[in-house]
Amino acid sequence: MKKIVKMIFCISFVFYLFALLIVLFLGSRGASWSDLTMLEYIRYSSNIVPFKTINIYLKAMVDGSMNIDIPVKNLVGNVMLFLPMGIYLPIFFRKTNKAGIFFLSMMTMLLIVEAIQLFTRRGSFDIDDFILNILGALIGFGIMKTTYFQKLCIANPKLKVFGKY
Repeated sequence: MKKIVKMIFCISFVFYLFALLIVLFLGSRGASWSDLTMLEYIRYSSNIVPFKTINIYLKAMVDGSMNIDIPVKNLVGNVMLFLPMGIYLPIFFRKTNKAGIFFLSMMTMLLIVEAIQLFTRRGSFDIDDFILNILGALIGFGIMKTTYFQKLCIANPKLKVFGKY
């Protein structure tokens, strides 16, 4: 049983990473902006004002000025995108089992992802995406730390899949 559960976690982590790669770097991004210099692209496609996009989407949801699918997909999607990372990262990388190290690891990872998206023109640098992704990862980390999850998947004395936490 232990090997089966561990194998399921490993396989699902690989599929998650593959899906993350597709969503973050290979998906369709609309206009290519190829006629702009890199500095112009950075200036026009970056948002460094915290909660700017989040507020726009929340206001649009309240006043109905935008199709509800757009803000919901953006807000909920960005949170859900990294929620599994909050579960997987501490399981596979024990040092990230502590909240502070996990938080710093996620911040570093997400800043790298945002920078790669920006410099490859596969997206933009949006501090609000960063905030929502961090929030999702922290929710996942919180789920992973619950007694219920620990008993169910990790610390079950009969399974001992990933050792003692």
